[in-house]
Formats: sequence, C-alpha cells, structure tokens
Amino acid sequence: MTLPPSLSTTRPGVARVWWPADLVDGGFREATSFVAALVARGLHDHGRVEAWIDPADETSQRVATWAGLQREGIVRGGHVEDGQHHDRIVYARLATDPPITEPGGFRALLNSFLPRKRAIGQMLMRDPDDRVLMCELTYKPDWDLPGGVLEVGESPATGVTREIDEECGIHVPAGRLLVTDWLPEWSGWDDALCLVFDGGVHDVDLPQRVTLEEREIRAVRFCTLDEVRANAAEFTARRVEAALASVPSGAAYTESGRPASSPHPH
Repeated sequence: MTLPPSLSTTRPGVARVWWPADLVDGGFREATSFVAALVARGLHDHGRVEAWIDPADETSQRVATWAGLQREGIVRGGHVEDGQHHDRIVYARLATDPPITEPGGFRALLNSFLPRKRAIGQMLMRDPDDRVLMCELTYKPDWDLPGGVLEVGESPATGVTREIDEECGIHVPAGRLLVTDWLPEWSGWDDALCLVFDGGVHDVDLPQRVTLEEREIRAVRFCTLDEVRANAAEFTARRVEAALASVPSGAAYTESGRPASSPHPH
C-alpha cells in the first residue's frame, strides 16, 4: 500500500515534506498544487520546509520546483535504505522567500535549478618573437597559460586580470577576447568554458620580473609552439595555437582546442 504524503518536523524550525512518486497519477498540476499547499502549511510553523528527492525521480523534481521549492544541492549518501547509502537532492523553501507569483521570486526559483557552467579565464602573453608565456604549475605536470577559475559573479576580463595579479604579481589588463574554448567533462572535472584574452607583447625579461605564488606556480617562461606542445596537455597546446591564430584574424570558438565542427575528445 502506498504511503500518503507527509509533513514532519525534522529539527527545530525545519520541516520535511514527502510524497509518493505516484502522486502525479492524478495529474501533474493537481500533484503540484497538493505539494504547494503542504509546503505552505509547513511554513506556518517553520522557517524552512525541505524535500529530499531521489536523483532518478525526475517527475518529483519537477513537482518540487513548480510547488515553489528551490533546488539547493545534493546530499551524497544522505539517505540510508537497506543498509545502502543513497544520494538525495535537497529542495527547500523559506518563510522569507518571495512568492513565486512575483518576478523576483520566480527568477530565484528558476535560478536555483538552471544549469551553471564553470568558467576559466586565461591570457595569451607574448614576447617580440611570438613566444607564449607559459606557467609550470605545482599541482599538475602539464604547463598552462596564466589565469584561473573565475569567481561567482566575476566578469571574465576582471577575473583573468585578478588571477595574474595574485599568481604572478603583475598587472596586465585583459585585452580583446581571442578564443572561447569549451572543455568537455574530463578526469573528474565537470565541463567548462575557457576564455582566452589577449595580454599583449612584453619584453623578454618579463619572467624574471614576476613574483610567483609558489603554492601554485613553480616557474614561468616564454615558450615556442614546439615547447608548448612538449610541455602542455594536447588540448592546451591546441588552445594556444587557436589563440595565436586569432590575434590577427579575430575571436574564435573551439571545443577542446579544436574547431567546433571537429570531434572533441581530450
């Protein structure tokens, strides 16, 4: 026999709402309205109402969303059943959240579950012989362009300049965008966008004038393309080549350093 939907207090000020997967058998809109009413009832006496949903149960995820619950993240192994740990997606609504009938409330709801993509800012800095400044990193064997992961809410141009300030001790404002390179999932990393900006031409003694963040960068030097190919990952070398090609021709879009029409394994 299927258990009925429930609302229970799990800790002071926090309630959890639960409903069976077959609640939608009576209609998706009806199920959503029922759960929304249950959540509203919980918020009369609690500051927070949450639902823990099986990642495989896509229908219940939709019900939670359209009932006004914002997606907050995954509790890995948070649900134990038959001695096994199972992941659960946490959805929640606070008593202080604006109604989803208001523009701000609806945008916050959408923002909670729409995809987010990691972004990386890098800079192409050259010497008069068109050699490229590359960084020998402490945390991986492959050399890479200077730059790093952008912070939440940070513009790519601001972020890459900040990264170079912090890691190399030099201030190089980002020039025009040369390459937008999509990186597929790889070796435990989610997919990401890497944006390579023009950092201009510098004197050959630039590597001797930098102040390195030693926890992340072991050395920097200007490299020929052959040296880039020898010391960097293949996809990084392709990205460097694409960035160099874009200096005179204009911005390019690549996938793992290849033209978008090409296959993109790393």
